[in-house]
Formats: sequence, structure tokens, C-alpha cells
Amino acid sequence: MKELPPGLEPYKRTPLFTGATVPAGLLKDHSTKEGTWGLIHVEEGRLRYFVTDARRPASCRDLIAGSAPGVVEPTIVHRVEPTGPVQFWVEFYR
Repeated sequence: MKELPPGLEPYKRTPLFTGATVPAGLLKDHSTKEGTWGLIHVEEGRLRYFVTDARRPASCRDLIAGSAPGVVEPTIVHRVEPTGPVQFWVEFYR
């Protein structure tokens, strides 16, 4: 999925993470709750975004500063991996 469905509203945002401050939980397979979507915004550098959920084809996308954010679907297992110096944050919608 490349964009959020219509009608969602933002309700929470993470702090700005770097390769040194990204929480360990984001580097491991995890998911959001039912009804919770996310947008991964890369402000500097590059972040690799993996979708590893058995309900979707396995995929990997490089999120680059200035490009479209990565879309996180509710309950779909995923993880991120910094590929060098990076700054990013996640915005949650429902």
C-alpha cells in the first residue's frame, strides 16, 4: 500500500530517531494494533523498510529523505533497518 485510506486522522508522533537512538523494538518484527496506521518519514539519509508478514508478499523498500513516506498497515508485521546515518520519525493515524 502506497498511501493511507481516506478519512484517517493523525493522533500521535514519535520523537526524531537516529541510527543510534532507534528503539530496538523497531529493528525487530513488530506490528501496529488493529485500526492503527503509520507513516514513516525520513528526514535525512536512508532507512530500509521490510514487510515480513505472512499475509503479504515479502518486500523491502528503501525510504529516502525527500521521498514519499513508508506506509504501515494495521497488524501487518514489519521492521526497519538503518543503512547509514539516518533521521526519521513515525506518525500514527486512525
